[in-house]
Amino acid sequence: MEYRNLGRTGLKVSEICLGTMTFGLYTDEAEAGKMLGLSLDAGVNFIDTANGYNEGRSESILGNIMGSRRDDLVLSTKFFNPMGPGPNDSGWSRSHLIQSVDASLKRLKTDYIDIFYLHHVDVQTPIEEALRALNDLVSQGKIRYLACSNFEAWRLMDALWISDHHDWSRIECYQPQYSLMVRDIEDELIPLCQHKGVGVVVWAPLAAGYLTGKYKPGQGRKLEGTRSADGWVFLDHFYSQNSENILSTLLEVSENLGRSPAQVALRWVIEQAGISSAIVGARNGDQLKDNLFAGSWKLDEVSKKKLTQVSEPRKRYPKYMETPMVERRHNAV
Repeated sequence: MEYRNLGRTGLKVSEICLGTMTFGLYTDEAEAGKMLGLSLDAGVNFIDTANGYNEGRSESILGNIMGSRRDDLVLSTKFFNPMGPGPNDSGWSRSHLIQSVDASLKRLKTDYIDIFYLHHVDVQTPIEEALRALNDLVSQGKIRYLACSNFEAWRLMDALWISDHHDWSRIECYQPQYSLMVRDIEDELIPLCQHKGVGVVVWAPLAAGYLTGKYKPGQGRKLEGTRSADGWVFLDHFYSQNSENILSTLLEVSENLGRSPAQVALRWVIEQAGISSAIVGARNGDQLKDNLFAGSWKLDEVSKKKLTQVSEPRKRYPKYMETPMVERRHNAV
């Protein structure tokens, strides 16, 4: 397993991160313990959860199964989603934030969280309120690194500037959706994170299972016994319009390489510029085993180019206009 610095920090995380969204829903505590053991044996040191995953059950299961291995793990969790019926049981308010941290620490049976994410955007709370409260929690030792998920580029830049201006702990990690099917972050967010030294830990690198090999071109996007049948995924809303071409190319490349489609799709994500780690979720240990084999090998350039070209997103303004200006400027000197 390769380990990478999380952005500009000295914290090293495995290129594959164990996602635990299924814990407490599809995955019971015994199976979760097996999955954690498989991950550690493969060299994974990075775990991702959230307080809102299955009403806190994911965190509670993790707290029960980590035991003495806690200090060997980089543990991340998130807050934002409603955790109760009251008007102050969600969002970024200082009140909810502090309550969320304390509740997560209790469920996780630990006294610190390595990486703490603002899970979604709260338009009702000034970001200064959240950032100051988070800075206080870092000072108290409850949180070690701040992070956010699902922010637009301008909002992330605003948060970085505010923290720098006040000399507060700043966001060091960003968690977006990214896969062969969804490459939107390449336009603005990846360049911003590279410029500012923010680590990028991606979710849904297998497009909610669409790129695992279970789905076949022409057979639709819902499969019995999977999350797509349960309405968990939003394929039509998010994913590329040429999804079947991407899937066909992935199946062809994986067959040529003698690797599973999941391993190849994950490897492509892991090898993209600016990526620190890719979150891999599974219902059980058998599914997880295959995904863990995405670590510690490299795609050949021909295979990588095929996948990159077939999934290339439509160029958008102003990028499509300004990209040729780089060469124009070079030629003018």
